[in-house]
Amino acid sequence: MERALNSAGISILFQDSKLAFSFAENLPRHFAERFFVGGSDSDLFGKAHGDYLRALKLKVLETGTATNAEIDMDVDGEARTYELKVQRVSNGSSLGILSVISEVTETRHREKVLKSLLRELSHRSKNLLAIIQGIATQTARNTLSLDSFLAKFRGRLQSLSNSQDLITDSSWRGAYLFDLAEKQFAPYWPETAGSMPIFGINAHMTPNAAVHLGLALHELIVNSASYGAIAGGASSITLNCKEAKLNGKKAIEIAWMEILPNRTEIHEFSENSFGKTVLERVVPSSMNGKAELRLVPGRIEYYLQIPETEFEILKRS
Repeated sequence: MERALNSAGISILFQDSKLAFSFAENLPRHFAERFFVGGSDSDLFGKAHGDYLRALKLKVLETGTATNAEIDMDVDGEARTYELKVQRVSNGSSLGILSVISEVTETRHREKVLKSLLRELSHRSKNLLAIIQGIATQTARNTLSLDSFLAKFRGRLQSLSNSQDLITDSSWRGAYLFDLAEKQFAPYWPETAGSMPIFGINAHMTPNAAVHLGLALHELIVNSASYGAIAGGASSITLNCKEAKLNGKKAIEIAWMEILPNRTEIHEFSENSFGKTVLERVVPSSMNGKAELRLVPGRIEYYLQIPETEFEILKRS
């Protein structure tokens, strides 16, 4: 029986009607050292757990209804969790208590991790849904036809999806700036234009920063592909990241510099446009940063300062 119990990872403990120990089998070392015939739950599990188990077992003796209990103990400096399945048994003319003990430390740890991940997933899903709802509302507010709405909304959703892919691939740790920018450039960058114009510090962005920066880059790139440098061959556009200061603290500044094909101001960043709102308000506020969009004849400049809470400098280019 001992071999079977050991293989199953369980221990058994028998107590008489006065809850004094009379028999035990396959107890873990730290319990076996404390066990003796005639001892009590307090001797085995400590006073606090002992008092709790005594009250519980007296009720099982009285009612005959089996029950379960869990206790957390410090064993050799490690927290361990044990489950006790307690039931009343008959030993001839007298009653007793049989406890089947198993360690469930790893199981409970996995359950806690899973619950934590599910809470995080729920939180992130709600955030994404809120972003999508905002994109839909603002896109509808700034378009005059259904076809125009669908084209812009689908593009913005795809941008969000591209950023999300990178975040998911990193197990929700975030995304590198260069990877994020390349993912956003890819659908619009001409094959004849050479390498993408991404320079400076390849900072690792938090998931929050990656999602919102992806939206900002999408607005700039789509405008450029429609009216600006990308539409004209992509020879006069750069995206550069460098170290900076924001409110006296460490930060990075991402700068978009674009020379338009002609000096006529042609872009989608009108006073009430969704793109302008994203660049100047939504993106910087989402990461407690600061942004400036400069629209001058023949040129579009965008500067986004991101605080150190939203990135790590892991690579330089």
